[in-house]
Amino acid sequence: MASPKITNRLTFKATAATVSIPASSANLGPGFDSFGLALDIRDRYIAQILDDQVIDIDIAGEGADEIKKDKNNLVYKSMHRAFEAMGQQPRGVALRQLNAIPHGRGLGSSSAAIVGGMFLARALVLDGEMLLPDDAIFALASEIEGHPDNVAPTIYGGATIAWMQDGKAEKVSLTVDPRITTTIFVPQAQLATAKARKMLPESISREDAINNTINAALMSTALSTRPDLLFKATGDYLHQSYRKEGYPHSFALVELLRGAGLAAFISGAGPAVAILHTLSESEIDEVILSVSRSFGEKFTSENSAISARGTVVEK
Repeated sequence: MASPKITNRLTFKATAATVSIPASSANLGPGFDSFGLALDIRDRYIAQILDDQVIDIDIAGEGADEIKKDKNNLVYKSMHRAFEAMGQQPRGVALRQLNAIPHGRGLGSSSAAIVGGMFLARALVLDGEMLLPDDAIFALASEIEGHPDNVAPTIYGGATIAWMQDGKAEKVSLTVDPRITTTIFVPQAQLATAKARKMLPESISREDAINNTINAALMSTALSTRPDLLFKATGDYLHQSYRKEGYPHSFALVELLRGAGLAAFISGAGPAVAILHTLSESEIDEVILSVSRSFGEKFTSENSAISARGTVVEK
């Protein structure tokens, strides 16, 4: 896919810019590579243009000891692509990352880095929103990520369905019932998306295809007006069971939660587990306690609202 190009002498802003980027959960069970949900777990990135040819990167929080602090840093690389699309590179950049999104757990950390970097670059350029509107960032970020399911909610917030058509990323936004929230169970172990994809079969049975289609079709209604359908709508026949060797504890947790009637699923490629629910605080505390009894310290839990906001530039 060709990147948008604007031959233009940019005016870089002298002040720093700050962006806030949501985590995201993709698939939601049956909606493989299509459904996505923005979560109110947020990274914050701050950047400023430098006069010297310097790349100055510092990272705190999740992944701080693992993430590259040079030109191969994904946030920086994404800023570079955005500047390129607008027509000119700055001499140097100072970047600070405060990461809250767990890495390698299926919660959209790479999409956050890509989208956040592009929003940062745009915020550092006078008239940046005109030169690189949200839809152009969506196209570029989907190209870098390779699929748009996490990218869409990261940019636009809420719930989205995203897909590739004729080499172009497309999306629609879904209304979410305000009663619905999420609880996330994050294991210590990581699982690379590329490795998780290699576990998938080339074909599935017709019966599984039919059941998966029914559940994916129900998801839009379940999210918007019928949360009582969330358990049925999150049932997956396409990918989770084939990946259970990659995340045995997570798969066992999904089975435990679904056995209790909860709308649980593997978040994205995993191994984090998510529940969509309308439970009270005391009810979800009981669920978390039950998980702790069964799995000990294998998972940490976090309740998160569904974020209506996507990536935003903080004033």
